Amino acid sequence: MRWIYPLLAHRSIMMLLLIVNIFGTIYGYYWYGWQLKETPAIFLPFVPDSPTASLFFVFVLLAFLLRKNWPLIEALAIVTLFKYGIWAVVMNILVYFVQGELDPVGYMLILSHFAMAVQGILYAPFYRFKWWHLIVTAIWTLHNDVIDYVFFMMPSYSMLDRYTPQIGYFTFWLSILSIGIAYYFSIRSKRFKLEIK
Repeated sequence: MRWIYPLLAHRSIMMLLLIVNIFGTIYGYYWYGWQLKETPAIFLPFVPDSPTASLFFVFVLLAFLLRKNWPLIEALAIVTLFKYGIWAVVMNILVYFVQGELDPVGYMLILSHFAMAVQGILYAPFYRFKWWHLIVTAIWTLHNDVIDYVFFMMPSYSMLDRYTPQIGYFTFWLSILSIGIAYYFSIRSKRFKLEIK
C-alpha cells in the first residue's frame, strides 16, 4: 500500500485533487442553496457540512503545494471528510431502502462522498497536527451535531424525517469514530509519517 504515497505527494496529483475538490465544494454549496436560504444567519456555518469539509481539504492541498502544513485545517479536514463522507453514504443507502430506489444523483453522492472519506485518510501521513488541534476539531464537530439535531439544522432528507432521532444518535457516534480515526492516523506515536517534498 505504501507505493501510493509518492504518487499522492506528486504535485500534479495534488493539483488535480485540488481542482476536483474546488469544483466539488462549489457544487456542494450549490446543492445546499435552497436550504441555506431558509437557514437563520447564526446557523449558516454549520449547515453545508460536506462542502465545508472539502473546503478544509482544499486548504490542506494548497498548503502542501506551498510545502507547508496548516495543522488545525488538517485536523478539521480529516475528521469532517471522514464523518460527512460516511454519513452521506449511509444516508443515501437508507434512502434507497426507504424508497426502494435511488436516482442518479444519489449514486453520485455515494461515490463522491466515499471518495471524500478515503482522501482524508490517505493523506494522513503528511498531516502534522497535535492534540490541541484535535481537541478544537472535536469541539467543532460535536457542536455541529448539537446544531443539527437540537436545532434541527441537519441536511434535509424529507423521506428520512421519521428516523431523525436514530440518525442523530448514529451521527454522534460517527463523530466519535471520526475523531478516533484522526488520532490513530495522525497523532499516535507509532503512526506512519511522511514529508511533502
